[in-house]
Amino acid sequence: MSAAAFERQIRPIYDALDTGSNKAAIVACNKLLKKHPKTDLLKALKALALVRTQKVEESIVLCDEVLESKPTDDGILTAMMHVLRGLGRHNDMVGMFEEAFKKLPTNEDLGAQTFFANVRANRWKSAQQIATRMFKQFQEDRYLYWSVMCAVLQAKDDSTPPAMRPILYKLAHRLLSTSSTPSYSSSDRFHLHLSILRELNLFEEAEQLLDSDAGKAICATNLSCNEVRRDLWLHHGRTQQEGERAQKLIIDKKDRNWLEFLAVLDAALPPIPSPDSVDPESKEKTSRAQEFFSKVEKEDGLKDRSATLAILELEKRASTHGLVEDSGRILTLMKQYFEKFGDKACCFEDLKPYLNPEQDNLSQFRNFLKTVPPSFVNVSDLLRLINAHKILRYTLSKSHITVQTESESAAAYTEHYFAALPLGASLPSTELQHADDLALLAGNAYVSLWKLTGDDRHLFSAVYLLEYGLTKSKQSFLMRLILIRIYRLLGAPTLALEHYRVMQIKQIQNDTLSHLILSRASTFSTASNGDLTFASECLESTQIYLSNSQETSDFVVRAFTSEKYSQIPEFIIFENRLDNSLQRDTVKIEHVRIRLTHDLITSDLVDMELIELKFIFDRSHFDNRDFAILPNYQPKVSDGLDEQTRLFGKPEGCEWLSAFLKAYIRIFQQSSDLDDTVEEKLLIGDRPKPSAEIDKKLSLRERLVERSPKRDESLTSDEVLFINYINALADWLEPYHNYARPPPSVVLAEAAKQQTEIKNGHPLKGVDASHTNGNGQHKKEEPPTVQDPPQLVVEYFNVIQQRFDEAQLKSSPSELLHVATLAQEAYLLFVIEILRFKAPAVIKANRFSNLVVSFKSLRTGALATLRDISSVLIKRSGLDGSNEARTTFIESCPPALMDQVDRDFVFIQAKRVTDARRKVLDGVGKGLSRLCTTYTH
Repeated sequence: MSAAAFERQIRPIYDALDTGSNKAAIVACNKLLKKHPKTDLLKALKALALVRTQKVEESIVLCDEVLESKPTDDGILTAMMHVLRGLGRHNDMVGMFEEAFKKLPTNEDLGAQTFFANVRANRWKSAQQIATRMFKQFQEDRYLYWSVMCAVLQAKDDSTPPAMRPILYKLAHRLLSTSSTPSYSSSDRFHLHLSILRELNLFEEAEQLLDSDAGKAICATNLSCNEVRRDLWLHHGRTQQEGERAQKLIIDKKDRNWLEFLAVLDAALPPIPSPDSVDPESKEKTSRAQEFFSKVEKEDGLKDRSATLAILELEKRASTHGLVEDSGRILTLMKQYFEKFGDKACCFEDLKPYLNPEQDNLSQFRNFLKTVPPSFVNVSDLLRLINAHKILRYTLSKSHITVQTESESAAAYTEHYFAALPLGASLPSTELQHADDLALLAGNAYVSLWKLTGDDRHLFSAVYLLEYGLTKSKQSFLMRLILIRIYRLLGAPTLALEHYRVMQIKQIQNDTLSHLILSRASTFSTASNGDLTFASECLESTQIYLSNSQETSDFVVRAFTSEKYSQIPEFIIFENRLDNSLQRDTVKIEHVRIRLTHDLITSDLVDMELIELKFIFDRSHFDNRDFAILPNYQPKVSDGLDEQTRLFGKPEGCEWLSAFLKAYIRIFQQSSDLDDTVEEKLLIGDRPKPSAEIDKKLSLRERLVERSPKRDESLTSDEVLFINYINALADWLEPYHNYARPPPSVVLAEAAKQQTEIKNGHPLKGVDASHTNGNGQHKKEEPPTVQDPPQLVVEYFNVIQQRFDEAQLKSSPSELLHVATLAQEAYLLFVIEILRFKAPAVIKANRFSNLVVSFKSLRTGALATLRDISSVLIKRSGLDGSNEARTTFIESCPPALMDQVDRDFVFIQAKRVTDARRKVLDGVGKGLSRLCTTYTH
């Protein structure tokens, strides 16, 4: 058949793949494969369609067949690239392109594809070698810079030994010297060159480049290059020259970039004084800088506040250096700043770094702010009042944070909020009200009152005010953030989720903000009763990580293609931070906790989750979560709004994640027949690169039983008890699991029989079943002696019952749900732990009948406790959703607030909260009852 005829026949397959009609593509491939069974392109296209329809096992067979043929055709390579990426087999993709390039060493496009395959796999050493080879062969300068960039990236890689990094930078520098064109021919090449010189401390060479006409022109127009230039100058003691340069830009070109003002400040006084070197000219430099900033301030007037802020910063630094005789001058400067820019929304944030509740004469500044009249005639007067309120609240001393003062503050903020609302009456519904910050201040005051008294009525007051504020400012996400935190504290998770979804969290925000709703989400999950709301939210929030792994590498490739070298390290850092995100793995463990309450527990579920959790365990995590986004207007001397509104008062950090990962991996590993040997044979895709911080001297088991001294700081007392119970349970049953677990050869033989031969007719490679006696059994020594369960395991559910009774006394059901869901989780992990010993044949073969007797008594006690908890939760749901509870909620509305809002509005909010409480209590209670029935035996 001619090539043109074959092209016409396969065109429908490409069209089907392009339009997402993968089943049609499979049918078309099958028809053509009957006529052309050895055509690798058809196999590759079919494998791609199979991957997209999640038929992984079938696609793997075709994929391996094509790889064995070592293709060089562009169409086959392109299709296989997509197949291998879909399977996560990046190392195989690299091998495929390298084999093709070996066969066709003069094919420049194939060389570039081989280079990009290594880039996608972050194999910088191989990529550098290929780029160097291409430069020598094709004599194109961009390949040289690709090689240089890869050497730099290899030096930056965490897995590169520290001793190798200077050598790699020297290699990159030497490669640059061989270029036929100077680096300043392109701003990105120039940036790369400067970055290497900075790392090698080659200051003189950098100075020559930067002082050249081309260098000056590039730095004047390219921010990235100018940033490297600034960094080079500062690290080599040229702060004076940098300050002089910045002064010229500020005066001659009217540049008001704050970085230029910082350069002048650094030339006068460094931010932190050095104890080793005292500059005798500090006073004179400070005086000159003061003169300069005063001149600029006079020139700018009210048009720009940079010079006025620079004077404040200079005064602060002078105080740090001990050059200030009048300690009250900084307060005078702040007063002047407030008089000039107090009607700017940014005034409080500008002054915040210079406010200290313990500084001398602060009372004078506070008294000045108290004279600001509560005027609501225009927006400028309102903003001045709001800034005064914020500063006065921020500078409160501990002795002034009392129930009375906070009550008075909340009442004042609320009164001023309603008085200021008419100023925004004509604003469109898409705009924020000018008075919104007053509602946020009141919300902070109510939260502070709740922390002081423990009375949930103050949280109810915050709910009424902020919900009312949202009727006036529908787009105020700051109000929603506080409400999300408060509703979780009040045990009304569906309302928190409602506000979270209205904010329309997208893309990277799923990593930075999903902690607001998914932190300890299993506490509020009713998945055990069939409601998968929180489980779905967990899955939706993880889409950013999937797109990151698939798309960011493409951005890096495009950056290489267009020679945007300054962007490449940023893309890689972004990819690395997302791949190793703390929030990503926290959500994963929460999803596992939720999933166990909904899905039937089987060995397949345990095996799959075990592999994923082990991958997570070996990561070094980055905490990308955004806590600063919360509108914190609490006094400096108290905890911030984030700390005050944390669920159960404990953060979910690396220690929390590590504790739960260790507990779950131990339980899953003991219940599973998989070990590293079996995983290696059955695993699809590449293993994640192990973290450089892992102690390779310790085995996985040793790392799992290792306890961090800071572990309990991030766990609630109930979580500490839960983790200790799981560890005691695992320690007790570990010898029996190790004895009963079949050897890897048996597991692999069974996998080959069930999965590979039945589905595809191909045996699993490398399987040896010779260690069995022909009946799937293997010889064993004497079983370990059966020991009684530890006291902690025996008494756990009795202790839980006591804790549950204590939690019933709290008005909010959150702590009650926390105890209940942890008890539920403990029982489910117990079920997983004894899963291996359910089959009578296993009990008989391993002589574990006495062990099973212990399981029965433990199960009976646990089920009795869980059934009691279930009945109490269901009963409590009726009480929390009753008219009496609603009336109590309504009566908690402060009179000052009730006078301003409609009573029906208050009734609606009370009903929403009580209904949300009823729903979660009822759902968890009934779900517990269902689980007790499902796992009775």
